[in-house]
Amino acid sequence: MSAGQAVFSSWMEIAENPVYDETRQHAEEEALASLVSQYSGTLYRVAYSVVRNPSDAEDAVQEAFLRVLRHRDTLSEVRDQRVWLIRIVWNIVLDRKRRSKTRPETDDVSELARVLPAGGLSADDRASAAEHHAHVLACVEQLPTKERQVLMLSAFEELTSVEIASVLGITESSVRSRLFRARNLMSGLLNHTRSVR
Repeated sequence: MSAGQAVFSSWMEIAENPVYDETRQHAEEEALASLVSQYSGTLYRVAYSVVRNPSDAEDAVQEAFLRVLRHRDTLSEVRDQRVWLIRIVWNIVLDRKRRSKTRPETDDVSELARVLPAGGLSADDRASAAEHHAHVLACVEQLPTKERQVLMLSAFEELTSVEIASVLGITESSVRSRLFRARNLMSGLLNHTRSVR
C-alpha cells in the first residue's frame, strides 16, 4: 500500500467512525437551531403578510423548517440563508393560498402591527406608534397584490431588489417598477388620509 492509499484509507475510517457521525449530526442540529432562532420572526412576518392568519403563518414557518431539515445536507451550499428561507416560506404560503382561494382583500392587520418592534418608548408613544403602524398597514392592504408583495418584502423584510426578484421569481426591473408604483400609491393613500383628518 502506498503512502497516499494509507492516508486515504485512514480518512475513510474517520468518516465512518460513529463519533464523527454523532459530532456531524450535533453540528447540523446546532446550525438548524441557529436558523430557527435567527429567522423564525422574519419568516412568520413573510408568511403572515400573505395568509393573514397567525396559526397558518406559524404552520408555514414550521413546514419551511421541516423542509430545511429534510435537505440539511445542502445547507452548506446556500449562499444567502435568509433569502433562501424566505423563498421557501413564500412558496409554501402561495401554494396554500392557491389551494384555498379564500383570502379576503380586507384582512385585519392588527396581528402584524402587534409583532412590529416598539421597544424603548413610553406607553403613550407605543400606543401612538402602534396606531400609526396599523394605519400604514391598512394602507398597504389597499395596494394591488403585486405592488403589495414587493413593498412588504422591501419595507418590512428589507430585501434588496435582487433578493425580491429571487423570492418572487420575476426580473429585477419588474421589482423596481412595482416598488415605484407601490410607493406612489402609498404616498397618495397616506396624503389622502392626512387631508381627511
